[in-house]
Amino acid sequence: MVSEKTKERVSYWATKLECPVDADANYENTYWCNRDLIPIPADRRTWTWQGFAGYWIITGANNSAWTAGSTLLALGLSVGQAMGVVVGSSLIISMIAVVAGWMGSHDYLGFTVMSRASWGMIGGFWPVLNRIVTACIWMGIQTYWGGQAVKIILGAVIGPKYAYMKNTLPESASVDTCSLVSFFIFLVIFCPMLLIPPEKLQLPLKIAFAMIVCNIFGMLIWSVRTAHGAGELFYSPATESGGTLSWNVVYGIQAILGLWSGGIVGQSDWTRYAKTPNASLFGQGVTCPLTIIVTALCGVIITSATYQIYGAYFWNPFELLLHIQSVSMTPAARAGTFFAGLAFLASQMALCIVLNAISTGMDMAALCPRWINIRRGCYILTVIAVAICPWNFVNNVTTFITVLSGWSIFLSGMTGILIFDYFLVRKGQLHMGDMYMGNSKSAYWYTFGFNWRAIVAWMMGVWPLLPGFVRRVQATNNGNGWDHVYDLSYFFGFFVSGVIHWCLHTIFPAKKQTGSSLFQMELHRTGGNHIHGQYIGSTSSRDYGEGDEVVIGVGKDKENV
Repeated sequence: MVSEKTKERVSYWATKLECPVDADANYENTYWCNRDLIPIPADRRTWTWQGFAGYWIITGANNSAWTAGSTLLALGLSVGQAMGVVVGSSLIISMIAVVAGWMGSHDYLGFTVMSRASWGMIGGFWPVLNRIVTACIWMGIQTYWGGQAVKIILGAVIGPKYAYMKNTLPESASVDTCSLVSFFIFLVIFCPMLLIPPEKLQLPLKIAFAMIVCNIFGMLIWSVRTAHGAGELFYSPATESGGTLSWNVVYGIQAILGLWSGGIVGQSDWTRYAKTPNASLFGQGVTCPLTIIVTALCGVIITSATYQIYGAYFWNPFELLLHIQSVSMTPAARAGTFFAGLAFLASQMALCIVLNAISTGMDMAALCPRWINIRRGCYILTVIAVAICPWNFVNNVTTFITVLSGWSIFLSGMTGILIFDYFLVRKGQLHMGDMYMGNSKSAYWYTFGFNWRAIVAWMMGVWPLLPGFVRRVQATNNGNGWDHVYDLSYFFGFFVSGVIHWCLHTIFPAKKQTGSSLFQMELHRTGGNHIHGQYIGSTSSRDYGEGDEVVIGVGKDKENV
């Protein structure tokens, strides 16, 4: 038997640890709702077109784009063909980002809550958990590279004493002492940044993207000038031809789409902070493809040119800078690597926040809204990212990395369901209040909290890809039918899942499938208010008599009903 004193103590701490609530809040922390999950009110919508332009410079000018050439050239493409693939892929990424972000900039809801509409109030946890798992791994990998940026900076400042620090760890650790120390220094710098709320991140991100742009072009100019040209790799011909080349081009497109699959499915997590409905369009439509294309091209040129200088290919910019320090510690080399490392430090910090921390923090908030908000979710994610020892994934060539890179087969179907559900099933109309109601009175309760249509649609979009996925992981793919289906994985999952979801809703319509109603803030109010003798302080359904006044709406004109 648990004593009454223990129960009281547990109750005290449960209340004490609840998420903070605004002083003038008209919502309540419940099992479905908190400050970070409600539709974003007008005073928190601060992001302008410049902020979204910076967002896409940060997400586009990263390691994935830099090393895209490596992946494509390994498939037998020439540089020209590889850049054609990058251009096509980036334009597709741009279009999907615009569509996936529409519900955020117009209804102020993120992916986390939107999943409840398409998957059901309980079923919506499945896509959320899917994103959390992948984000934990990617967060770990990105923080590791942030540690490498710190290693470059301190190596330039302190010199050989730090850069060539004696390794006291065994080879089985998969990390050296200097890298491990630098990793934790990065975390010390990074963690305070998580205290900044998303609506106030524009200035830090603007500083980061300015440093990133200067760094990329600085490294480009240095490498080409030092090598007296772009190098031989830049002019190398294709090593494949015919049908093999054609299928490799197709696979290259979906591979690049897969690298940004997590970011584009969660676009509404950021567009919900847009100051105006169209504030994000310039970043998504112009900055997104332009940044990815320019970064990929610079990555190929810099790698090709530095081969002429050092006699080795360094597709990863961190490894290039560390190699420069290993062969030269002249004042010029130390200054150059310091400023480049500083820019990459800013890039990794921004990338961890933009692509991993904030979105995953919101996902974690959905798991337990009363006690987890975005900020707490960010810190939980960071702890997990450290616990998984990310250097094992970076420094060891394992099957797990292949699995992680192919995870887009699961996310593509979720993206298709999200978009087809919003535009074709609901025609852009949502019953917002029902997204915070965990009972059968919610329009999105469906069958015991699950929308079987979404589950069937997602499974139909995923299972045909699994044989090719397994064969790719096992390195037994030989170009048969299953392999070619997998080569189309992102497109296949997106359209098959989306179309089947739409068709099932057309044949078996759900209640309140269309129509809209605003989020009733008054029903989520903290504290006790009474309307005609009825207590208002929870999310349970209530009947109101004629003449009762309830304020509804978020960031729009208030209405009385």
